[in-house]
Amino acid sequence: MTTRRTRPLHFLLLSIVALAAAPTLADPGSAPETDKDIPRIESTEVVVVTAPRIEVPLMEIPGAATVVDQQDLEKTRSKTIAADDALKFVPGVKVDNQADGERVHLSIRGEGILTERGVRRIAVLLDGIPLNDPMGLVPDLFDVDWETVRRVEVLRGPMSSLYGAGAAGGVINIVTRDGGPRNPEGDASINVGSYGFRKLFAETDGTAGALSYRLSASRMFDDGYRVHTASDATNVYGKLSWTRGPSSHLTAIVAQTEYFNGNAEGLNIDQVFQDPRQANPDGVASNEYQYTRRVTTGLTGDYTPGSHNTFSFAIYSRLTTWRESVPSTVIYRTYSNPGALLQYTLHTGGSEGIKNDFSVGVDLAWQSVDEQKVVNPLLATAHPDVYPEIVAQLPTDTAYHQSSRGVFLLDRLELGHGWGLVGSLRWDGFNTDFDDRLAMTPVSLPSYDKTTGRIGATWNPWKSRGFYANWGQGFTPPTTEELINNPVAFGGYNQSLVAETSSGEEVGARGSLGKQGSYDVAVFHMSTDNDFGRYRVAGRDLETFYYNAGSSRRYGLETSVGWEPFEGFSTQLAYTYSDFKYSDVKFYTQAVDPEDPGTQVPLSLRDAWLPNIPRHQAYLDLEYRGVPRWTFGASLEALSRAYVDPTNTSWSWGYGLVHLRAAYRWQARSAGGDVSLVVRNAGNRKYIAFTEPDPDGNSYHTAATREIFLSARIRLGERKRA
Repeated sequence: MTTRRTRPLHFLLLSIVALAAAPTLADPGSAPETDKDIPRIESTEVVVVTAPRIEVPLMEIPGAATVVDQQDLEKTRSKTIAADDALKFVPGVKVDNQADGERVHLSIRGEGILTERGVRRIAVLLDGIPLNDPMGLVPDLFDVDWETVRRVEVLRGPMSSLYGAGAAGGVINIVTRDGGPRNPEGDASINVGSYGFRKLFAETDGTAGALSYRLSASRMFDDGYRVHTASDATNVYGKLSWTRGPSSHLTAIVAQTEYFNGNAEGLNIDQVFQDPRQANPDGVASNEYQYTRRVTTGLTGDYTPGSHNTFSFAIYSRLTTWRESVPSTVIYRTYSNPGALLQYTLHTGGSEGIKNDFSVGVDLAWQSVDEQKVVNPLLATAHPDVYPEIVAQLPTDTAYHQSSRGVFLLDRLELGHGWGLVGSLRWDGFNTDFDDRLAMTPVSLPSYDKTTGRIGATWNPWKSRGFYANWGQGFTPPTTEELINNPVAFGGYNQSLVAETSSGEEVGARGSLGKQGSYDVAVFHMSTDNDFGRYRVAGRDLETFYYNAGSSRRYGLETSVGWEPFEGFSTQLAYTYSDFKYSDVKFYTQAVDPEDPGTQVPLSLRDAWLPNIPRHQAYLDLEYRGVPRWTFGASLEALSRAYVDPTNTSWSWGYGLVHLRAAYRWQARSAGGDVSLVVRNAGNRKYIAFTEPDPDGNSYHTAATREIFLSARIRLGERKRA
């Protein structure tokens, strides 16, 4: 399947040259001569985080938390299409970009490593609107145009008592830019690079009285490193905010996203060495692909009458059209996902005594899924041996209805003398109904209910240095993707799954050392039960099914360090050590016969390393801004080897990558911009981007070798980028 083309590449290159020449036309008297004109966050500034459902200074969060600001986002900027760049500086987070596109696999402390599609066990919010469905799955991150993001907050560890089933591993809160100070302003950028990558972006924004607005649009095309991994995307995002003094704030959001990607599937190890760019033969023969189109509307707000009460809310609706081609079938789904959040917070206490913020809230979400499966028209030629059997079971026409409701209590207590306590308690309930329209057999599945809690403490004996400790619980019912993939029929639900649970403890320290350094260190333990595993079914090649595989125990160390030894030079390091093992696990080494699953007995293993988790992961960045208008940077990304499956008999080897960048900034009276060059994997290293536990051995997704990206941006208005 081919993707649509934009204007010829030479037109984009000429546009970049034209923008690069803009400094010669600018007023030299208005351009910054040194990087002193570039605003930087000093250690004395209080960083406030909103991800914990109330505004809390970073130093007072009793748990591992990282704030990625716009300066950090600029340092890791290359394609600006996926989360793998944006989260480089966050320890404990692993992002696998299996096809070098927008579709990623994301995990926090190992939670979410085996999800076939989407993000599982992690709560994700975009401008205050949850991206999780009622069962906790984030189907994708396609709604996020990373060119517009100004801030990402990441909380690590079990957070189900804050955000329910979707937060067993942590929370990612993504905040995009608001409107600029004047009316109107605007951005435009062009980015071109290796393997046919090109992205066009435009944005207009401004403020008029109490209203501020931002409207952005982008178009992306990518031929892909591997055969059959071409992708293209369209993203439109509108944000309108109204503010009435400090007491009232409303934000309306309207967004539309469209994403297509070819699916090359995994390779076995012999194919990797033969030609790492080739597709799995099934991927091409069956024309495997995925297509997503979504429209999102939402309204968020808060109201603070006086100094003691705050009311906040969010209402939203998503309508998604999704289509996937796999070897046996073509799947058509339509998702309708409305939801609402309501929270009340009572603020008590004086300026010098004990302070208390007590919140009570409710989260509601619904989802209806209409699904039809038909025979893949290429099945007869690609797999003639199974064609008669599959045709006899198709088509299917099913409907799924899901709902969730969560009620939570949250209390934050400032005791004075640097001490603070935070506790939360939450009850979640879930319901799922299934209706086979062809067989006329409605089915109501068991509901999943759970109460979870979390408690933590902070002690900050110094203003900019302190310690924290916590204990928390996680809970995840089978998500939409795990339930819909039914191993015993082409329609219906997988009714054998039960919910995963987890709990863990953590201690840590964070702070700054004057204006030159900062640090954050966390040590944790987490245990899990009923972890989900993946397996295959005979006759349904390259489809993934789930079962409760076992339990695990996890120990880890996460640290991030920033240091600026002299003005104009800075360095940052994020390091993660993971000792993650299954206490006991069952693993299917062969595809299971769906008509007689008892004939395939899984291996029973103990003390096996979790798959796809390296023991060591590090990201080191160096940046120099000592030359007026110029920025130079280099980074080292390193991972140790990771096992492919719980047998620990095969693995993807470790690697070290070097990335280089240079940018030139210019500023005129009412315009500014930059031209940048990024070289990713400058050493042209061959490595594995992602592995999955495939009993057929098709486990390896190869990564792109050296990539070069050239981009140019222009800004009309007064707001400056980092």
